[in-house]
Amino acid sequence: MLLPVILSLLFSLLPLGHGLNIPLRGEKSEVESRDVLEGLVSWDKYSMIIRGERMFVLSGEVHPWRLPSPGLWLDVFQKIKALGFNAVTFYTYWGLVEGTQGKVRFDGVFALEELFKAAAEAGIYLIARPGPYINAETALGGYPGWTARTKAHLRGDDPEFVKTTELYAATVGKLIADAQISEGGPVVMLQPENEYDTWPDVNDTDFPAQLNRNYMEHVKKQFKKAGNVVPQMVNDHLYQGNWAPGSGLGETELYGIDAYPMRYDCEHPEVWPKIRWPENWQTMHQQYSPNTPFFVAEFQGGSGTGFGSVNADACNALVNEESVRVLWKNNYSFAIKMLNIYMTYGGTNWGNLGYRGGDTSYDYGAAIKENRHIWREKFSEEKLEAHFFKVSPAYLTAVAGNASNGSYVSTDQIATTPVFGTESPTNFYIIRHADWTSTNTTTYKLIVPTSAGNISIPQLGGELVLTRRDSKIHVTDYDVGGSNLIYCTAEIFTWAKDVPGRRTLILYGGAKEVHEFAIDLTNSTRASTQTRLNNTGVIVKEVDSNTVVVQWKVATDRKILKLSDDLEVLLLWRNDAYNYWVTELPAEAPIANYSSPSKSTVVVKGPYLIRTAALEGETIRLTGDINRTTDIELIYEPTGKVKAISFNGEALEGTRNGDGKLTARLDFKAPEIIFPDFTSLEWKYIDSLPEVQNIYDDSSWVTCENPSTNNPQPLLTPTSLYASDYGFHSGSLLYRGHFTANEDESSLFLNLTGGNNFGYSLWINDTFITSWDGTDGEPAHNDTISLAFHALESGKPYVFTLVIDHMGQDEEAPGTDVIKAPMGIVNFNLTGHAQSDVTWKLTGNLGGESYHDLSRGPRNEGGMFAERQGYHQPSPPSQDWETSNPITNGIDSAGIGFYTTSFELDVPAGYDVPLSFVFANSTTTSSAGSSPNYRCQLFVNGWQFGKYVANLGPQTAFPVPEGILNHNGANTVALTLWSLDAGGASLEGFSLEPEMPLWSGYRKPWPSPQPAWREREGAY
Repeated sequence: MLLPVILSLLFSLLPLGHGLNIPLRGEKSEVESRDVLEGLVSWDKYSMIIRGERMFVLSGEVHPWRLPSPGLWLDVFQKIKALGFNAVTFYTYWGLVEGTQGKVRFDGVFALEELFKAAAEAGIYLIARPGPYINAETALGGYPGWTARTKAHLRGDDPEFVKTTELYAATVGKLIADAQISEGGPVVMLQPENEYDTWPDVNDTDFPAQLNRNYMEHVKKQFKKAGNVVPQMVNDHLYQGNWAPGSGLGETELYGIDAYPMRYDCEHPEVWPKIRWPENWQTMHQQYSPNTPFFVAEFQGGSGTGFGSVNADACNALVNEESVRVLWKNNYSFAIKMLNIYMTYGGTNWGNLGYRGGDTSYDYGAAIKENRHIWREKFSEEKLEAHFFKVSPAYLTAVAGNASNGSYVSTDQIATTPVFGTESPTNFYIIRHADWTSTNTTTYKLIVPTSAGNISIPQLGGELVLTRRDSKIHVTDYDVGGSNLIYCTAEIFTWAKDVPGRRTLILYGGAKEVHEFAIDLTNSTRASTQTRLNNTGVIVKEVDSNTVVVQWKVATDRKILKLSDDLEVLLLWRNDAYNYWVTELPAEAPIANYSSPSKSTVVVKGPYLIRTAALEGETIRLTGDINRTTDIELIYEPTGKVKAISFNGEALEGTRNGDGKLTARLDFKAPEIIFPDFTSLEWKYIDSLPEVQNIYDDSSWVTCENPSTNNPQPLLTPTSLYASDYGFHSGSLLYRGHFTANEDESSLFLNLTGGNNFGYSLWINDTFITSWDGTDGEPAHNDTISLAFHALESGKPYVFTLVIDHMGQDEEAPGTDVIKAPMGIVNFNLTGHAQSDVTWKLTGNLGGESYHDLSRGPRNEGGMFAERQGYHQPSPPSQDWETSNPITNGIDSAGIGFYTTSFELDVPAGYDVPLSFVFANSTTTSSAGSSPNYRCQLFVNGWQFGKYVANLGPQTAFPVPEGILNHNGANTVALTLWSLDAGGASLEGFSLEPEMPLWSGYRKPWPSPQPAWREREGAY
């Protein structure tokens, strides 16, 4: 344990704020920073201005380290771009790159260069959030494990703590600085720290105290010194103006807030909470940051899951497409111009990186599933809303009015918030139920001022309707390429104008809703109005020579109106609109693939996904995905000259349909894939708990002999037994307690911590004593264990062997230091003995902070014997091991068995096939009449990609991305099977299963590093 001491001494010799020999760029003044960004990034009170164009910054949160297959980052970014988003917000995870203090490793899957390349190729701007603290449901909130030994308060201005951040901040700061928009990269904003809003013993009204101001200012300067000139932002989760511009030392340039109004009760998704409904945000924004765009830096896109709860689909049901309609549109009613959705793609808590309250999945119920599928309905709903704002420039300078029940409508059961245009006559009216959680159906009339006077809508009879949990954006005096849409109750998906001047407008509504719009066609070339396909339910009335009013009842069939020679209107059912894609065409550098209001687009109907589009002469070249045979239909392209379609490089035979649209058939053929049968494969087995054998030698283990601790939890034992004090921070922990019996050992008291739902098992010598299965969900557990039936012979040596499942450390509010909460043994008492009679030895992952597997990072391994040896990696030395199957054989007593096998996959080229390892779990129970108590770790080619807890669940399916799993080649799967029951355990079933294969235009990812087993020096 000498290395941390030496490093601590080295840190103390460094001048504060200058890191460890990392060259820093010269600190620039604010004026210089702005000069560097001139013409690139600026803002006013309305919106961000990027490359001289106003933009609604609509961002999706993605954590690249939760998808450790960098070759798939482009796939995720393209899907976010297809949503209509133009940005991605990402955290970097300090704890994964500086697991060994003083050695920052941004390489392999942790490198950022591939992230920046993928963003640029997809055309996604990036908002960097390097922390150092990130929260994000990560262990220690993203801090390295070794920070838990710091005596100083974390996240404060104590030099002892601040110095620990310097090397990381300088390194990541330089990487981000090199990828800024000013350097030709995608990064346009940076967030120092994260939700830094409270401090113990400081009232909210007195926060921030001076120490908080000092620290926040220092974090800002760390990134500025590294060369970052993009605007810095903050996410205030309490919405009290902390760090807003003008607030003093520590202030940032852009003020943002966090909001999670749906909360986290995924077990009851139909119950919408009322405690966090946003009501006065526009007033608070004017109070705290009136000169910057309204920014929601984190808005709830789902919710996390944990052991013993429900799965991610239930969290998707809570934060579903209805909540997107109601809550996002409520956001727009405050004239929000910057919105980041947390999460848009969640990923996986592989390798023990999650915090104590989560399970392996970080799917989060997000719009993009953990396995990268996009079939959740809220993905489509988000797409409709995002594309509307891409063609609504009037919103970018609009200001919010006040919400009122009954205003602008005929009933007080409806609340309306107007958003008024300032540089155009366009107004937006966001309507919802007065009780935002209502599931009622309410009819109403819309009564609004327009350029044609005050109008009660619908004019042609009937009423509008709001069904269940829904919200609408009604517009007045909305410009459609030179024609004034006087009003429209249907929602606008998109519109476009081609080179010859022809316009296409796409409107949609919910099933059976009545909608109406009026449009001034003064600037259009008029001919007789035509209705395509089916005119049932459509009423067209010319109220004067230039104005047409159209009313229709939404049905599943599409209606196309040709209102003039240069205006075509598509009337869609919302669920049909889900099948339409608006895709930007590439532009000249520097805009290239980035979003821009000035770029041309194409509109395509049909495929599961459109990724990219490009025009080459008379051919439109598309890339995308299909999951079934489908017709592709070109709805709009800007030249009017396209005669041919290619898809994923294949030329298609196109024809014109009855609407004059170019169409082609995309044939889908399901791929033929042979999957392994794990019941018949040869598995190799080795005992992974040799520590309970009487002959086991633990002389290489750490002796728990530290007489004191820096931990805020005072010691209750003569020496510290806290795992973090000895450099073990993740995975399972093993203790061996040596004592000499005196025949008075009637019981053993244990006070253990391991994180929510942790478990443990205990032996005396080779005799199993008891286990705890984690069913109470608590992070700590006390047990008084009877030893009455285990007569110990006086004068003889004995050993307790204790295995603890480490579920991850907690997150924290600033200054609380709860992430330092000790893991392992907090207290114990063996009757008849002083505590000093027991000598404890401890192990976790081999090497602790000097971890061996640099490719997979510092948290991928725990303390089990097979993990310490590296047997979970490909090609272990299993030739002489026993042949045994975890499904058909299993282990016959309490303990830990290790199993490994290999197989090959050969997924046909051109197919993206998300695969998951699935543990069967029916109602089968053990002989004791309860669910079998066992825990299983899943390793795929050496990467820990699953922790399955049979008696708790809920997760049984563990997605593993291509790149970790070799879709064309050899794979090694390893399992640690830990039975907590005396009768042993076997898997009920184990399989590799696909979910909805796609013929895809994705780029096949390269393999992530998969170093094979080699004998480890010092392994024990």
